[in-house]
Amino acid sequence: MGPLAWSWFLTALGLGTFMTMSSYHWIVAWMGLEINTLAIIPLLAYNHHPRAVEAATKYFLTQAAAAALILFSSINNAWMMGEWDITNLTDPTSISLMTIALSIKLGLAPFHFWLPEVLQGSTLICGLILTTWQKLAPMSLMYMIAPNLNPPLLLTMATLSIMLGGWGGINQTQTRKILAYSSIAHLGWMAAVISIYPPLAFFNLIIYILMTTSMFITFLILSSTSISSLTFSWTKTPIIMTLASLALLSMGGLPPLSGFFPKLMVLVELVRQNSMITASIMILSALLSLFFYVRLLYFLTLTTYPNTFSSSTWWRTKPLTFTMLVSIFLIYSSLLLPVLQSFVNLF
Repeated sequence: MGPLAWSWFLTALGLGTFMTMSSYHWIVAWMGLEINTLAIIPLLAYNHHPRAVEAATKYFLTQAAAAALILFSSINNAWMMGEWDITNLTDPTSISLMTIALSIKLGLAPFHFWLPEVLQGSTLICGLILTTWQKLAPMSLMYMIAPNLNPPLLLTMATLSIMLGGWGGINQTQTRKILAYSSIAHLGWMAAVISIYPPLAFFNLIIYILMTTSMFITFLILSSTSISSLTFSWTKTPIIMTLASLALLSMGGLPPLSGFFPKLMVLVELVRQNSMITASIMILSALLSLFFYVRLLYFLTLTTYPNTFSSSTWWRTKPLTFTMLVSIFLIYSSLLLPVLQSFVNLF
C-alpha cells in the first residue's frame, strides 16, 4: 500500500472519530463509527495473507453487528422518547442494548473474543490503532451517556473483563495477543468507574493509551511478535529495554509508576460507593495481569533463547527507527506519578 492510500485511510480514521466525538445526534455518531470501521479494514487486509484477511473479516462482522445494534437502540429510543439527542438516552431497553453494543465495539468481556484474534492477524501498527485510536469513539459515546448507564451491568462486565483479561494472557506466547488481553483488562478498569465518575475513566484511558503505545512501538522497533524473539532484545537497545521494563511494571499497576495511580483512584471511588467486594475481586484479578507482565519482563531482560538461528541476528537496532519517540512514550508511561495528582485536578 502506497503512502497516498495510507494517508487517505488514516484521514478517514481521524474524520470518523472526530465526527462521533463532536456529534449530538445518534445518526451522525453512527456514521462516524461506520467511517472508522470502513477505514481500518483495508489497513488490516493489505498484506494479502490469509491471517490478515481472516482478521479483517472477523473485525468487519463484529463491528457490523455492533453498529446494527447501536442503530436499533437509537431508533428504539427515538420511537419511545421522541429524542435523537445522545445525552437523552432514557429508555431502559435502549440503554441496555446500547451498553452491549458499545461493549462489543470496545472488546469488553463477555464480548471480547474478537479482539485477540484480530490483533494476532494484523500488523503491529494496525494493532496499535485498534487498541488505542479505535477506542476513542466508543468511549466518547459511553462518556456522553454515562449518567444514564446501568452501574450493576457495567460493574459485572468490568469484573469479567479484568478476570478474563488476566486469565487469557497467562499462557500466550505471541506479544500481540498478550497486549490484546492487556487491553481487555484495562478496559475493565475504565468500565468499572465510567457510570460513577466519568472523568476518572477518561483519565484512565489517557494513561492506558500512553502505556500501550509505548509497548507497541517498542515491539515495532524490535520487530518482535513472539516472546522467543524478545530474548535477543537486551543487547540491541539496553536503555530502551530498561524503560520498557518499567513500562511493563507500570501496566501491571505497581507503585510508584504511572499505571498505579489510575487503578488506585478507581479502587478509592468504588470503596466510596460501598462496592468493597467488587474492588477486592478487581485487585485479586489484577495479579493475573501482573503475572504475564512480569513474564514478559523476564524474557525481555533476563534470558537468552537457547536456539541457533540460521541467519544473523541484530546486535543493535536499525539506524532509521524512531527510538526518540518510543523513549518519550516509555518515560511518560512509567514516571508520571509526581505530576498525576495535578493532572487529576484538571478534571
